[in-house]
Amino acid sequence: MKIIVRFFAAARERARASTREVELPAGAKVSDLTAALIQAIPELGPLMPKLRIAVAEEFAGPDDVIPEGAEVALIPPVAGGSGGLYRLQDTPLSLQEVVDAVSAVSQGGLVTFSGAVRDHSKGKRVTRLDYEAYGPMAQKKLAQIGDEAREKWPGTQVAVLHRLGTLVPGDLAVVIAVSAPHRKEAFRACEYVIDRLKEDVPIWKKEYAEDGEVWVGLGP
Repeated sequence: MKIIVRFFAAARERARASTREVELPAGAKVSDLTAALIQAIPELGPLMPKLRIAVAEEFAGPDDVIPEGAEVALIPPVAGGSGGLYRLQDTPLSLQEVVDAVSAVSQGGLVTFSGAVRDHSKGKRVTRLDYEAYGPMAQKKLAQIGDEAREKWPGTQVAVLHRLGTLVPGDLAVVIAVSAPHRKEAFRACEYVIDRLKEDVPIWKKEYAEDGEVWVGLGP
């Protein structure tokens, strides 16, 4: 069977391509695919232990079987449901938009988080950041995180906007608003959303400093 593999961020640079067709026997597992990719693209070898594999926009383990026709993506470490607002965009973000999306007379607490690009990192001056994402999966994961927050803290509402493209120091990279019937739940849910975003949403940032560039999360 033929599998289409998508590469993002550092994986795309190592593969020198954004997609690649791989021929595998029927019933092949994720581990079979990773072995085939390393053989075909040796540059991926050192990076592979740091990657996660998504099959049909869901994270998969090495023993999971790849269905015929499924889209597979190599997910480097990431930098950031119904009933909420979740969007990736290449235009400036509006904090007011996420506030409006979760405001209601039933919500006694409303907490926001704004993440801006800093002008320094690890003692170096940062000149810009480039953000990219696996769009369909990223939006799906944001919605799932919103669902998780509502399950943990019933009555919460969540809205998340995240930038893509080139940002300079001072630009907003992400804005989040969470409302809840009480303030404690709103604070906890907002912290949960940003922490989960950093763990599982396939959005990457490339940091440009005066002495070079690096995909954040992978090191030099």
